[in-house]
Amino acid sequence: MLPVMFAARKLDAEDPNQVFWLRVAYATIQAICVLIVAYTYIQASAIAGKSPGGIIYVPPAPQPFADPNAKKKYTEVNFGAHVLSTARSLLGSTLFGMCMTVGLHWYKGMIVGLAIQTIMGPMNLLENPLVKALILGSGIKPEAKIFDEKTANELTPEDEVVDESGNPVVRGGSAIAASGAPTSFEDLLLDTWDAGNKADVGALMAAINKKNCNFRSKENGWTPLMILAGLNAKGTASAIRQVKEMGGNPAIVDIEGWNSLHWAAFHGSIEAAKELVKDAELLTVKDKEGKLPLDMAKAEGNEDVAKFLESCTETAAASPKANADAGIRKRK
Repeated sequence: MLPVMFAARKLDAEDPNQVFWLRVAYATIQAICVLIVAYTYIQASAIAGKSPGGIIYVPPAPQPFADPNAKKKYTEVNFGAHVLSTARSLLGSTLFGMCMTVGLHWYKGMIVGLAIQTIMGPMNLLENPLVKALILGSGIKPEAKIFDEKTANELTPEDEVVDESGNPVVRGGSAIAASGAPTSFEDLLLDTWDAGNKADVGALMAAINKKNCNFRSKENGWTPLMILAGLNAKGTASAIRQVKEMGGNPAIVDIEGWNSLHWAAFHGSIEAAKELVKDAELLTVKDKEGKLPLDMAKAEGNEDVAKFLESCTETAAASPKANADAGIRKRK
């Protein structure tokens, strides 16, 4: 890169012949690059559509100042989806680079960018794993390992695995992941719920951190606090307290408008309710059907939770703060 930059600076931007031939060279090289990128994108789209492949674990891109002894953090992705995502990124960066270079030349008269991209464009293109596989390799195939990826069987205990959102992936060692295959955070969350009162809350808690404590499932918007609030498994109250200390927000609602207290009320989890009502505002939130947590507990026949929430509601209504707020509303 540096020799190319120094050489480019010796070009005479005032010489029309040099500028003309530089434009010709740049246009020719970029036309070839665009054709290669378009071909790569078409092939990637076909692969993603016809043969999506399985789950792979992709290492991070090499960083110039990274610690060589640091543990690699592999990202769990679908092979076909990752191929298509990489192709889209390549297409976008190529077109953006061309627009930037041509724009600077057109408006500012800069020729250094044209010279650099004429040389470096093809070289950077051949560094892309998809282009390298299609042009220099045997094609884009899962077995070719063009991303230096690993399969589930090749992962070691030292490898750290995250999903595409950066949430840790739990592997083996728990009742939920007994097969030894990696489990995404969302799968772990939903599997914990499916296990009901026999759920291994410890396995879920081992995967929860400050970054994912407010994670929401894709389909229903369920959070870790909602799952814990709906369980009557041992240790849920302590788990709720720990998640809240990490920054977990019990006021988040799912697609039905239920917050974590609605979950505890509906499923009759008195211990969860006792922990959650420390946020008194949860008592006054209505779901999409207009039901308070108290209404839900009564409707489901969860008498112990209903009595507890009723007493908490009366206490909250009689508090000085509530009376002061009511006075303010009256004066307004």
